[in-house]
Amino acid sequence: MLIRDVETFVVGNPPPRHGGRYFIFVKLTTDDGIEGIGEAYVATVGPHLVADMIVDVADRHLVGHRPFDVESFWRRAYGGGYALRPDPTLCGVISALEMACWDIIGKATGRPVYDLLGGRVHEGLRSYTYLYPEDGDAYGPVTGEPDGPNLYSDPDLAAEAAVRAVEQGFTAVKFDPAGPYTVFDGRQPSLERLDLSERYTRAVREAVGNRADLLFGTHGQFTPSGALRLARRLEAYDPLWFEEPVPADDIEGMARVAAGTTIPVATGERLTTVSEFAAVLRAGAASILQPDLGRSGGILQGKKIAALGEVHQAVLAPHCYCGPVVAAANIALAACTPNFLVLESIDRFDGFHADLLETPIRWEDGMVIPSTEPGLGVVLDEDVARAHPYEGDELHLEAGDRPMTFDEGIA
Repeated sequence: MLIRDVETFVVGNPPPRHGGRYFIFVKLTTDDGIEGIGEAYVATVGPHLVADMIVDVADRHLVGHRPFDVESFWRRAYGGGYALRPDPTLCGVISALEMACWDIIGKATGRPVYDLLGGRVHEGLRSYTYLYPEDGDAYGPVTGEPDGPNLYSDPDLAAEAAVRAVEQGFTAVKFDPAGPYTVFDGRQPSLERLDLSERYTRAVREAVGNRADLLFGTHGQFTPSGALRLARRLEAYDPLWFEEPVPADDIEGMARVAAGTTIPVATGERLTTVSEFAAVLRAGAASILQPDLGRSGGILQGKKIAALGEVHQAVLAPHCYCGPVVAAANIALAACTPNFLVLESIDRFDGFHADLLETPIRWEDGMVIPSTEPGLGVVLDEDVARAHPYEGDELHLEAGDRPMTFDEGIA
């Protein structure tokens, strides 16, 4: 069995755009007609360029080869351009293709991917969601905030959203009231944002009590000292994690934060390959690992990352702010990972995420139930994908392009 054909889909995500502006899928087909689907989580360049890169990498390193030879493909693609080092764009491309290979392998053997990676150890997977406004507007903490009262800066609205999530069945909710992300971070949090973050977290904790864990994100906004100032404000409300308190590449600074707060530090959505996660663990910078399998190198790299975490007493919380195929890969990894903690869900994987699949991801009472179908357990509805082409020129997510000033209240 050899890989024969490669096809890509750049799909626009309609409003409210939970999961980003677009999704990038790839379909591989073998010479005996087995199809596998993958997804890239890349925001560094335009999505159509990423799709072209997927085809180029596949033509160079995968077409004409066996889908079973995942390790060999990964090394060829990772090192073929004389890099052999983490690169989020290349690794996103590799991730999509590697994921599709695993889908083919599962279908060829008649087994779910998790059975091929040690077998299922979790019957259901605990999941969490970001807090979203009731009207579904996803415009929020990464790229900016709407004018007027809004969930991203109003503790009372956030508390109401948290209660709605808990009533749906979620036992953990994530939020980021610390301000929009900018390419000029890290910075010191303003007094206004320190106060808002504390009031916001207190309001959510009072609203949900012990029914849900609180997951505080910052998108790497702060210096280590600034992050510690914020952490001291939050500790009384016992968040489950403090996510990316400093820029993702400041491992030493993150380790200072981890050593200086009682809140567990989480990181990983912007890291790729087992080597970057190993550096985090060696430094003691985080105890909760958040690989996104559409960027971090694919499913086998994810298994290696989870194993490293296991020996460092770190737990796995796969990141997913993208489409349903990455979600399916995350589910496959989580199902066979002893040190799994919680899975990021886009709402309940309903809406457009469900529309894109012939059979939606199964979500029940806060838990994702892994599919027993062969492969990743999802099939892309290609008619829906083709009916929603992405025709914009914006990236999946975009950070602010200027420093925040103190008089904006988010310095």
